[in-house]
Amino acid sequence: MKAAIAYIRVSTSKQARSGLGLEAQQAALARFAEAEGFSLIQRFEEIETGKGADALDRRPQLAAALKAARKHKAPIIVAKLDRLSRDVHFISGLMSHKTPFIVAELGADADPFMLHIYAALAEKERRYISQRTKDALAAKRAKGVKLGGLNAKGMANQQEAQERAESLRPILAELAGKSHRAIAAELNARKVATPSGGLWHAVTVKRVLGRLG
Repeated sequence: MKAAIAYIRVSTSKQARSGLGLEAQQAALARFAEAEGFSLIQRFEEIETGKGADALDRRPQLAAALKAARKHKAPIIVAKLDRLSRDVHFISGLMSHKTPFIVAELGADADPFMLHIYAALAEKERRYISQRTKDALAAKRAKGVKLGGLNAKGMANQQEAQERAESLRPILAELAGKSHRAIAAELNARKVATPSGGLWHAVTVKRVLGRLG
Protein backbone atom coordinates (compact mmCIF):
# COMPACT_ATOMS: atom_id res chain seq x y z
CA MET A 1 0.00 0.00 0.00
CA LYS A 2 1.04 3.61 -0.56
CA ALA A 3 2.11 5.58 2.52
CA ALA A 4 0.28 8.81 3.37
CA ILE A 5 0.04 11.33 6.20
CA ALA A 6 -3.37 12.21 7.67
CA TYR A 7 -4.11 15.77 8.79
CA ILE A 8 -7.22 16.66 10.80
CA ARG A 9 -8.22 20.10 12.03
CA VAL A 10 -11.03 21.58 14.09
CA SER A 11 -11.39 25.31 14.63
CA THR A 12 -12.27 25.52 18.32
CA SER A 13 -11.42 23.83 21.60
CA LYS A 14 -15.16 23.28 22.12
CA GLN A 15 -15.29 21.20 18.97
CA ALA A 16 -12.24 19.24 20.10
CA ARG A 17 -13.73 18.51 23.53
CA SER A 18 -17.00 17.31 22.04
CA GLY A 19 -15.26 15.30 19.33
CA LEU A 20 -17.17 17.32 16.76
CA GLY A 21 -15.54 16.97 13.40
CA LEU A 22 -12.71 14.73 14.58
CA GLU A 23 -14.64 11.47 14.23
CA ALA A 24 -16.20 12.56 10.95
CA GLN A 25 -12.81 13.46 9.47
CA GLN A 26 -11.19 10.28 10.81
CA ALA A 27 -13.97 8.16 9.31
CA ALA A 28 -13.75 9.96 5.96
CA LEU A 29 -9.97 9.53 5.80
CA ALA A 30 -10.16 5.86 6.77
CA ARG A 31 -12.73 5.13 4.06
CA PHE A 32 -10.76 7.06 1.45
CA ALA A 33 -7.46 5.38 2.35
CA GLU A 34 -9.01 1.92 2.15
CA ALA A 35 -10.68 2.66 -1.18
CA GLU A 36 -7.57 4.22 -2.75
CA GLY A 37 -4.97 1.84 -1.31
CA PHE A 38 -3.26 4.23 1.12
CA SER A 39 -1.76 3.35 4.49
CA LEU A 40 -2.05 6.28 6.93
CA ILE A 41 1.30 5.94 8.67
CA GLN A 42 0.98 9.10 10.79
CA ARG A 43 -1.89 11.33 11.86
CA PHE A 44 -1.67 14.95 12.98
CA GLU A 45 -4.54 16.75 14.73
CA GLU A 46 -4.83 20.50 15.20
CA ILE A 47 -7.14 22.85 17.11
CA GLU A 48 -6.68 26.16 15.37
CA THR A 49 -8.49 28.52 13.05
CA GLY A 50 -7.64 28.37 9.37
CA LYS A 51 -7.94 32.13 8.95
CA GLY A 52 -5.13 34.58 8.38
CA ALA A 53 -2.05 34.81 6.20
CA ASP A 54 0.10 33.63 9.13
CA ALA A 55 -2.03 30.53 9.71
CA LEU A 56 0.85 28.14 9.06
CA ASP A 57 2.90 29.80 11.81
CA ARG A 58 0.05 29.16 14.23
CA ARG A 59 -0.44 25.53 13.16
CA PRO A 60 2.55 23.48 14.35
CA GLN A 61 0.83 20.19 13.59
CA LEU A 62 0.42 21.10 9.94
CA ALA A 63 4.10 22.07 9.85
CA ALA A 64 4.92 18.70 11.45
CA ALA A 65 2.75 16.92 8.88
CA LEU A 66 4.66 18.64 6.08
CA LYS A 67 7.95 17.54 7.63
CA ALA A 68 6.76 13.93 7.97
CA ALA A 69 5.46 13.94 4.40
CA ARG A 70 8.84 15.09 3.08
CA LYS A 71 10.63 12.47 5.18
CA HIS A 72 8.48 9.61 3.91
CA LYS A 73 7.97 11.08 0.43
CA ALA A 74 4.26 10.71 1.03
CA PRO A 75 1.22 12.91 0.36
CA ILE A 76 -0.86 14.60 3.04
CA ILE A 77 -4.53 13.63 3.00
CA VAL A 78 -7.32 15.80 4.43
CA ALA A 79 -11.05 15.11 4.49
CA LYS A 80 -12.07 18.50 3.05
CA LEU A 81 -10.21 21.39 1.48
CA ASP A 82 -11.31 23.77 4.25
CA ARG A 83 -9.46 21.60 6.80
CA LEU A 84 -6.34 23.11 5.25
CA SER A 85 -7.73 26.62 4.89
CA ARG A 86 -10.51 28.76 3.47
CA ASP A 87 -7.96 31.22 2.12
CA VAL A 88 -6.86 30.73 -1.48
CA HIS A 89 -3.53 32.49 -0.84
CA PHE A 90 -2.80 30.13 2.03
CA ILE A 91 -3.58 27.15 -0.21
CA SER A 92 -1.20 28.58 -2.81
CA GLY A 93 1.50 28.88 -0.16
CA LEU A 94 1.05 25.25 0.83
CA MET A 95 1.39 24.16 -2.77
CA SER A 96 4.78 25.90 -2.90
CA HIS A 97 6.14 23.34 -0.43
CA LYS A 98 5.92 20.77 -3.27
CA THR A 99 4.29 18.27 -0.92
CA PRO A 100 1.30 16.56 -2.59
CA PHE A 101 -2.04 17.26 -0.91
CA ILE A 102 -5.01 14.99 -1.47
CA VAL A 103 -8.53 16.06 -0.52
CA ALA A 104 -10.68 13.01 0.13
CA GLU A 105 -14.00 14.58 -0.89
CA LEU A 106 -12.50 15.75 -4.21
CA GLY A 107 -10.85 12.44 -5.06
CA ALA A 108 -7.27 11.30 -5.55
CA ASP A 109 -7.06 12.80 -9.05
CA ALA A 110 -7.59 16.44 -8.02
CA ASP A 111 -4.28 18.12 -8.90
CA PRO A 112 -2.89 21.37 -7.39
CA PHE A 113 -4.49 23.47 -10.14
CA MET A 114 -7.91 22.05 -9.30
CA LEU A 115 -7.33 22.69 -5.58
CA HIS A 116 -6.58 26.33 -6.37
CA ILE A 117 -9.78 26.59 -8.40
CA TYR A 118 -11.93 25.00 -5.69
CA ALA A 119 -10.36 27.25 -3.03
CA ALA A 120 -10.96 30.36 -5.14
CA LEU A 121 -14.59 29.42 -5.78
CA ALA A 122 -15.19 28.69 -2.09
CA GLU A 123 -13.63 32.01 -1.08
CA LYS A 124 -15.76 33.89 -3.60
CA GLU A 125 -18.92 32.16 -2.42
CA ARG A 126 -18.16 33.07 1.20
CA ARG A 127 -17.81 36.73 0.19
CA TYR A 128 -21.16 36.57 -1.60
CA ILE A 129 -22.82 34.99 1.46
CA SER A 130 -21.35 37.62 3.75
CA GLN A 131 -22.46 40.46 1.47
CA ARG A 132 -25.97 39.02 1.06
CA THR A 133 -26.29 38.76 4.85
CA LYS A 134 -25.16 42.37 5.32
CA ASP A 135 -27.53 43.56 2.57
CA ALA A 136 -30.45 41.69 4.12
CA LEU A 137 -29.73 43.17 7.55
CA ALA A 138 -29.45 46.66 6.06
CA ALA A 139 -32.79 46.24 4.25
CA LYS A 140 -34.52 45.15 7.45
CA ARG A 141 -33.06 48.06 9.39
CA ALA A 142 -34.27 50.45 6.68
CA LYS A 143 -37.79 49.08 7.18
CA GLY A 144 -37.53 49.59 10.91
CA VAL A 145 -37.43 45.87 11.71
CA LYS A 146 -35.84 45.05 15.05
CA LEU A 147 -33.18 42.45 14.42
CA GLY A 148 -33.26 40.83 17.82
CA GLY A 149 -29.56 41.27 18.45
CA LEU A 150 -28.48 39.79 15.10
CA ASN A 151 -25.32 41.84 14.77
CA ALA A 152 -21.75 41.04 13.80
CA LYS A 153 -21.49 38.64 16.73
CA GLY A 154 -24.71 36.91 15.73
CA MET A 155 -23.50 36.59 12.17
CA ALA A 156 -20.24 35.09 13.46
CA ASN A 157 -22.21 32.56 15.50
CA GLN A 158 -24.21 31.63 12.41
CA GLN A 159 -20.99 31.16 10.48
CA GLU A 160 -19.58 28.96 13.23
CA ALA A 161 -22.74 26.84 13.21
CA GLN A 162 -22.39 26.45 9.44
CA GLU A 163 -18.75 25.36 9.85
CA ARG A 164 -19.74 22.78 12.46
CA ALA A 165 -22.37 21.42 10.09
CA GLU A 166 -19.86 21.29 7.23
CA SER A 167 -17.46 19.22 9.35
CA LEU A 168 -20.17 16.55 9.56
CA ARG A 169 -20.89 16.46 5.82
CA PRO A 170 -18.73 13.37 5.03
CA ILE A 171 -20.36 11.11 7.60
CA LEU A 172 -23.87 12.41 6.81
CA ALA A 173 -23.26 11.75 3.13
CA GLU A 174 -22.36 8.17 4.04
CA LEU A 175 -25.70 7.81 5.84
CA ALA A 176 -27.78 9.48 3.11
CA GLY A 177 -31.02 7.68 2.34
CA LYS A 178 -31.77 6.75 5.92
CA SER A 179 -34.50 8.42 7.96
CA HIS A 180 -33.58 11.24 10.33
CA ARG A 181 -34.29 8.94 13.26
CA ALA A 182 -32.07 6.18 11.84
CA ILE A 183 -29.24 8.63 11.13
CA ALA A 184 -29.48 9.95 14.70
CA ALA A 185 -29.27 6.42 16.08
CA GLU A 186 -26.23 5.60 13.93
CA LEU A 187 -24.40 8.80 14.89
CA ASN A 188 -25.04 8.11 18.58
CA ALA A 189 -23.82 4.53 18.13
CA ARG A 190 -20.60 5.86 16.59
CA LYS A 191 -20.26 8.35 19.47
CA VAL A 192 -20.28 11.32 17.10
CA ALA A 193 -21.32 14.36 19.15
CA THR A 194 -23.85 16.92 17.98
CA PRO A 195 -22.65 20.48 17.29
CA SER A 196 -23.56 21.31 20.91
CA GLY A 197 -21.77 18.21 22.22
CA GLY A 198 -24.89 16.19 23.09
CA LEU A 199 -26.83 13.26 21.68
CA TRP A 200 -28.49 13.17 18.28
CA HIS A 201 -32.26 13.24 17.73
CA ALA A 202 -34.23 13.26 14.50
CA VAL A 203 -34.83 17.02 14.79
CA THR A 204 -31.09 17.64 15.31
CA VAL A 205 -30.26 15.69 12.14
CA LYS A 206 -32.92 17.62 10.23
CA ARG A 207 -31.52 20.94 11.43
CA VAL A 208 -27.92 20.10 10.44
CA LEU A 209 -29.00 18.72 7.06
CA GLY A 210 -30.93 21.94 6.52
CA ARG A 211 -27.77 23.97 7.06
CA LEU A 212 -26.00 21.78 4.50
CA GLY A 213 -28.68 22.46 1.94
